[in-house]
Amino acid sequence: VQLQASGGGLVQAGGSLRLSCAASGRTFSNVAMGWFRQAPGKEREFVAAISRNGGNTYYGDSVKGRFTISRDNAKNTVYLQMNSLKPEDTAVYYCAAGTGWGALGNKNQYNYWGQGTLVTVSS
Repeated sequence: VQLQASGGGLVQAGGSLRLSCAASGRTFSNVAMGWFRQAPGKEREFVAAISRNGGNTYYGDSVKGRFTISRDNAKNTVYLQMNSLKPEDTAVYYCAAGTGWGALGNKNQYNYWGQGTLVTVSS
């Protein structure tokens, strides 16, 4: 699976961004999808995940109530709508695809990773 993330940029605190991740190379509906982020000097952190058919979603504690993950299997794309952004959301955001059936909050469940897109939130 090849993944191409886009939509990052510079936004003021309280603003919104929508990230997209386009997938190719494998039947999209056969993979679970996740978003992770990594800030400078920190470990990669789970943000959100969505099951193969979109029926189940999962969020990291720091983004619950502010971020929404969704997917369009007809377009082979997963989205991350980010609202009420905070400076601490500043990071490189990565999308990932997983073929396993384990806990989607665990980065080790993902086989494929995109290149990342930078989100910067100014105060």
